[in-house]
Amino acid sequence: MSPIVSCTRCGGPVRPPGLVASEWRCPACGPVLPLHVPEHTDRDVALTVSEHVGSAVPLWCPWPLPPGWLVTGLAWAGDDRSGTRATAVACAGPAPLHDGPADVLLIAEEPGVGLGNRFAGLVGADPGMGVPDVVSTAAHARIRVSGRDTPMWSLPTPGDRVAYVGEARGIWLYAVAWPADAGYVFSDEIVLHDLTQWLPPELVYGAPSPYLHGPGRRGNFPL
Repeated sequence: MSPIVSCTRCGGPVRPPGLVASEWRCPACGPVLPLHVPEHTDRDVALTVSEHVGSAVPLWCPWPLPPGWLVTGLAWAGDDRSGTRATAVACAGPAPLHDGPADVLLIAEEPGVGLGNRFAGLVGADPGMGVPDVVSTAAHARIRVSGRDTPMWSLPTPGDRVAYVGEARGIWLYAVAWPADAGYVFSDEIVLHDLTQWLPPELVYGAPSPYLHGPGRRGNFPL
């Protein structure tokens, strides 16, 4: 099975390198890194993605998962020339403040990729010039990442979601949640584990995340 490939920055279709251009291109965004999203997620897909990503960029996943939560998607951004430059893990479970579901994306990315901003509903490739001012204030949330207490700061997002950004292993870490009040899931101690280092056999997988999947074209990476 081949993943769906889309623009890392806007989610639209992309064209692969060819005779005219040596890089992937989006009609709206220009040269971009492609985002690869398998159509479904199970243990075999998770093993394949984690092996493909290797140690380049973490695949951050809550572990243990909060009660009732599932892994609903995996993705990576990059190509044969650039290697993996960003990853995303989608999870879903009961919302903390109402009876409906909540969806969370955890994104690790190198500067300049734009994947975290895309899902946070922001323009540009990185959180922006305002980040130094934001991080001079007290953190709005904290996540345990590889045994370290990691501060996170809220971002100005559309009203349907909440997003936090911080830094782990020297690259951006975004946590984006839908609906907006689902951000309260981060009020509990969330511990993130890198699936490229070890894939817990007890992970439970669910239906594909509606936020991670979008329009695109078939890739050529077999899953």
